[in-house]
Amino acid sequence: MTHQFHRALNRMAFFTALLVAGLILFYDAFLRVASANIFLNGIIIGTTIFGIGLCFVEMFKLLPEYKWARAYFAGKKNAPLPPRLLRPIALILRARPVRISATTLNGMLDMILTRFEDSRESTRYITNTLVFLGLLGTFWGLILTVGGFADLIGNLNFADESVLQNMQAGLTRPLSGMATAFTSSLMGLAGSLAVGFLGLQVQLAQNAIFREVEDYLSAHTSVATTDTVSTVLPQINENLTAIRQTFTE
Repeated sequence: MTHQFHRALNRMAFFTALLVAGLILFYDAFLRVASANIFLNGIIIGTTIFGIGLCFVEMFKLLPEYKWARAYFAGKKNAPLPPRLLRPIALILRARPVRISATTLNGMLDMILTRFEDSRESTRYITNTLVFLGLLGTFWGLILTVGGFADLIGNLNFADESVLQNMQAGLTRPLSGMATAFTSSLMGLAGSLAVGFLGLQVQLAQNAIFREVEDYLSAHTSVATTDTVSTVLPQINENLTAIRQTFTE
């Protein structure tokens, strides 16, 4: 678990450093792309930065859970309780003996999975929002392009000798619409890719913790033996028979 958790965190840091280095190297080109529609592209950039920050926050929130798991697996039963994801499991293990039943094991694992899934919803929503903003900019730009060409053709006087100059001057609006469509799509997809990659690393770190907890709990699970089952089944049958007789009477 130690290596997998740290590898995920290192990949996040390395990927973010590459993004920052790319923006510094291609600052002029990035500025031209962003200025095509500063309002919409600014929203996309802000959402991307927020998503990246949220992924790092979610990763660092796993550190207390990770430290508790390491301490508990090492035999420190009174380690400080984890704050969020594994807290119910820690409370159950602290109040119960070391060995648990198979039913309790399944309930614990389902509880952990549910909490992990809930913690990923924000990142997924931001990723989908970035894709939506990119598509919104695409349709917005296409509307501006079509409207600009319609106005251009409608206002042209082909009998005028300066028709080419007027056409050249009128192409500004349709071309700006195309720039909005392409740049917003590019930035939206790039932002969703960046946030999605970082969110994947958070998920891999969560899965590493989950697998270690699952292995530890499975090794300390008591499974009912055949003798126990054969002893309990006759008692269950007798109770069911008594219940049927009570209802028939």
